[in-house]
Amino acid sequence: MPDYKPVSLVLILLGLFGSSVSILLGFIWVPGINPESVQQGSAESYRILFWHVSFAWCSFLAFLMLFVGSILWYLKNDEFGWRLFSTGSDMGLLFGFGVITSGPIWGSVAWGKPWDWGDLRLNSFALLTAVALFLVLSRKSQPDTNQTRDTLSIIGLFGFFLVPITAVATTLYNRRHPPIIIIEGEDTGLPDEWKMVLIFSFVSFGLIFIGVSLLNDMVNQLESKIEKYQRVIDRGED
Repeated sequence: MPDYKPVSLVLILLGLFGSSVSILLGFIWVPGINPESVQQGSAESYRILFWHVSFAWCSFLAFLMLFVGSILWYLKNDEFGWRLFSTGSDMGLLFGFGVITSGPIWGSVAWGKPWDWGDLRLNSFALLTAVALFLVLSRKSQPDTNQTRDTLSIIGLFGFFLVPITAVATTLYNRRHPPIIIIEGEDTGLPDEWKMVLIFSFVSFGLIFIGVSLLNDMVNQLESKIEKYQRVIDRGED
């Protein structure tokens, strides 16, 4: 098993530094946004989006990894596919939790409350994160058998189908959540400085994503080996 630890730690440290710089630039460098262009009256609260959007983009990458892993395992019982599944579910939970905790910070200012139970996109993303939580807890608590993996991979496929629903929910049912931010769009209402910091933030979060994913894969492989050795020991004692 390759030792990714040194590379992972470097990537994580660089990502943490970059993400810290991005939020600092968001407060001291980028200009404010015209309240009319963001649909809500509190433009300054939008600065949390430098992290919130990066969390969301990385979470979608995690669920894509989960989807590919689910397909590979369910169709071919591919061990690498299960590794992708395991890492994707862990990363989906981590970055999904970042989305649903950073979003309410903005919502509590812009809406006067942290959560709107009538907003389709908010609740679909919360359900997506809940699926990741279920997969992680089930993977940790259930015996590591092919039957367990098959069942969880099916649930992983279901979870990924929530991604396009979440992505287009604002367009189909735009209640309160701002539109999806597309860097090159002409109607985002974002100054150039905002776009630059958003890209810088996403790259920084991407480094964290890669670094944590590599470490997570190493941990999952070690746990799998320990469990296999434990089963061998248990059979020997019997």
